[in-house]
Amino acid sequence: MKLMAKFSDHAYALMRIFTGFMFSFHGVQKVLGVMTDRQPALFSQGWFGGIIELVGGVLIMLGFYSRWAAFICCGTMAVAYFQFHWKFQMGAAFFPTINKGELAVLYCFVFLLICTKGGVKWCLNKK
Repeated sequence: MKLMAKFSDHAYALMRIFTGFMFSFHGVQKVLGVMTDRQPALFSQGWFGGIIELVGGVLIMLGFYSRWAAFICCGTMAVAYFQFHWKFQMGAAFFPTINKGELAVLYCFVFLLICTKGGVKWCLNKK
């Protein structure tokens, strides 16, 4: 395991970069309407979520104020899960695999990790 441990910063940086890229693409879809047939109304909650996804994803990908961007994106994904997926329903609807909220939960916790660690490697700043 010591052999793999020396690559942990590299693996973390790749996770941060690709997570930011994939998250920003969700924002591109919502804000610019690229490769989607559903686009939220201008200045709606979904549109603001798309702005956060686009800008936050790019900041995280570049490692520029990644802690703050990840903090905001983490909160956005928590809201997305509770408000749009779980909807405070009991029974089977509580589980992310049933309410289709697993991506929101996963993003939320990955952003929580990025918020605590920062950019680490291959970033524009170390904050």
